[in-house]
Amino acid sequence: MDRVNATTPSASSADDPARATFAALRSPEGEQLLAELRDHDPADELATATRLRRTHPAELVSAALGQARLRQRAAVKFGAEDAYRMYFTPNGVEQATRTSVAAHRAARFAGLGVRSVADLCCGIGGDAIALARAGISVLAVDRDPLTAEVARANAEALGLGELIEVRCADVTEIDTAPYDAVFVDPARRGGRGRIFDPEAYSPPLSWAATAALKAPRAALKIAPGIPHEAIGPEAEAEWISDGGDVKEAVLWYGEGFAPGSFRATLLPSGATLSAHAPLPAPPVGPVGRYLYEPDGAVIRAHLVADLVERCGGRLVDETIAYITSDEPYSSSYVAGYGITDELPFSMKRLKALLRERQIGVLTVKKRGSAVEPEELRRRMKLSGPGSATVFLTRVAGAPTMLIGHPLG
Repeated sequence: MDRVNATTPSASSADDPARATFAALRSPEGEQLLAELRDHDPADELATATRLRRTHPAELVSAALGQARLRQRAAVKFGAEDAYRMYFTPNGVEQATRTSVAAHRAARFAGLGVRSVADLCCGIGGDAIALARAGISVLAVDRDPLTAEVARANAEALGLGELIEVRCADVTEIDTAPYDAVFVDPARRGGRGRIFDPEAYSPPLSWAATAALKAPRAALKIAPGIPHEAIGPEAEAEWISDGGDVKEAVLWYGEGFAPGSFRATLLPSGATLSAHAPLPAPPVGPVGRYLYEPDGAVIRAHLVADLVERCGGRLVDETIAYITSDEPYSSSYVAGYGITDELPFSMKRLKALLRERQIGVLTVKKRGSAVEPEELRRRMKLSGPGSATVFLTRVAGAPTMLIGHPLG
């Protein structure tokens, strides 16, 4: 196997221009520049750069502007209070876990009495920070010298330096025996973008799972689109959504978890739906008065049948994750809609109906349709005070339009 998470620990920042630039950013002059750029408008960047270069080195100004842009992007994941104290790399912002998800994971560890974690492939330290804030001591390991320095700087910036030890090393050579748990976050991006084959992760999923099974407890972060057949029976698989968007999946190993089970967790509420074995295929039937759209985490975890059973409903099509019923059903795991119309797919017919009802605001949702929502809205030429939701889907295999409105 190729070396993963390898490092060149002998190289100093003086030998590495990127690390030298980062060191300059952390100097008093660099920190002053970053503070000045906190609220800068990217549209004014050229004028800002010209002004700052009159009193600061051009290379430092460029680095500070780049870091300011990264902090603005990171505020979505980390919140402004943390993001504007932290440091980032472009890959670090892209791949870091958002704070809400990392905090959920840390809370599960802490709730089981975990007090120390080896965080392998730590990146810029997002998960290490959440673990430390849960009172857990962390060994954070990454192969890239610059990334390791950024993680260390973030621990110090947030006052967590005493709980987080950052080490630039090869994760395959780390002795995890002294730790209560292991967390592995393999790199899932390469030079050509996202990596979909779990064995092409760095390190590969098979290595990460082996490392996880050696620990008393472990968590392995994976892409939410992972095929279920790639998940071993030793793991509890959890899909996590935040604000309705599926963010990631995590495999849990060891004492306190449920091997072979599947779980969907919704943040920020923390609502969790789980099953130890898949239910039989749910019934399929005609569209009723109500339509329910399951949260994406529920769909990814293959728990739609559980919701169908709970609401006493049925699917509109055996291949589509829309649930329908004749009675209202309320649950945090679904968004509910009252259905007023069911029509065969026809742009002309939809346009006439929307015009007749004076619909000026149209929400377009689709499953099993190739139509692009923006193109549909453009062709409808909407006008009027009303609003509606249209579902472009299949019902019993036929392209269908369902029109309705959100419940509540």
